[in-house]
Amino acid sequence: MIENQTSSAAAGNLILACLVTGIYDVNRSTTLEEDDYEVVRAWADSLAKAGVKGILFHNGFSEETCQKYTNESLSFVRIIPDPRFNPNIFRYLVYLDYLEKLANPPAHIFVTDVSDVTLVNNPFTDPLFTQSPNTLFCGDEPTQLANEWMDAHASSLRSQIDDYADYEARFASETLLNCGIIGGHYPIFFDFLQQLTAIHRRYNSENKTAYTGDMGAFNYLARTKFNDRLRHGFPVNTVFKAYEATRSDCWFRHK
Repeated sequence: MIENQTSSAAAGNLILACLVTGIYDVNRSTTLEEDDYEVVRAWADSLAKAGVKGILFHNGFSEETCQKYTNESLSFVRIIPDPRFNPNIFRYLVYLDYLEKLANPPAHIFVTDVSDVTLVNNPFTDPLFTQSPNTLFCGDEPTQLANEWMDAHASSLRSQIDDYADYEARFASETLLNCGIIGGHYPIFFDFLQQLTAIHRRYNSENKTAYTGDMGAFNYLARTKFNDRLRHGFPVNTVFKAYEATRSDCWFRHK
């Protein structure tokens, strides 16, 4: 999964992202080209501007590109994709694999999308974050869980998980959470990540639908197991797909 991991320790605060190229991405309806740094430049530049350390897991950047753009804020780790999982699902397995091997895991962590998320303000210094060790922070969207896209997206999970339809009915009018931004203090994040990867390994390895299942599994787990410990929306993220390019009061900008 991870081609080679030499680090035995991680920074106190860390943001992880993953870019898998050369494999068809059903969310983007395309196959991303290899060694195209422009896809991640805005994300990487935003971390450097804020002085936050990030790791980019990838399977397609050349050694020359990695050497050129590695700096105090950005490290590259090469991975080997698992064909059983689409890129959106595989990233969580990568994160878990990496974190499980660390002798000294980070104190605080976020994982984000890499092509449409940028860091606006350092969340790790915000009192809301520092004083909320038991909170799982995540993105959201200006719609409710019960919508046409999510109904189709979750078809595979609904057919396999016994209480999935009950969860959908129970939380139908709640805000749709977005897995493009997930983070918190390490213990709660790692607990969530372990449970999320377990769902994907069991129910998403043979997903043959036109949908990844990532949003379905994420919302299901967050709402059924972490609902009383969630914080989403302001100040975590800007309004999804509102393209609020000048907004500066949130931690992350998501499109």
